[in-house]
Amino acid sequence: MGKAAAAVLLLVSLAFASTPQSTMVLSSVHYAMSAFCKSLVSLLPVAAMMMIVLAGVIYAAGQMMGAETRARANVWATAALTGALIGILIYVVAPAVIGMMLYPDNPEQIKLNCQ
Repeated sequence: MGKAAAAVLLLVSLAFASTPQSTMVLSSVHYAMSAFCKSLVSLLPVAAMMMIVLAGVIYAAGQMMGAETRARANVWATAALTGALIGILIYVVAPAVIGMMLYPDNPEQIKLNCQ
């Protein structure tokens, strides 16, 4: 069943790629990836900063509580910092990856479209 579905999907995608409308689809995919990159670049630094501030607030509030709550607050603050670091990593790496996908010959072009 899985192989048959994969074969049908492959045939449909090959038939779709050979139509004259495929250039229109590719341009819309190009536009969507550029918009996604712009969204990442504008959203992730703000979200990372908010997570860092939230981690500090959680840690400080946890220090005023009992031992069990303090331990949980440390775990939550560490998780928030980890999320912020992952967000910053995605912010740094995503434009390069999207640039390689959109412009295989000139990945530096995405810097112009991603701002």
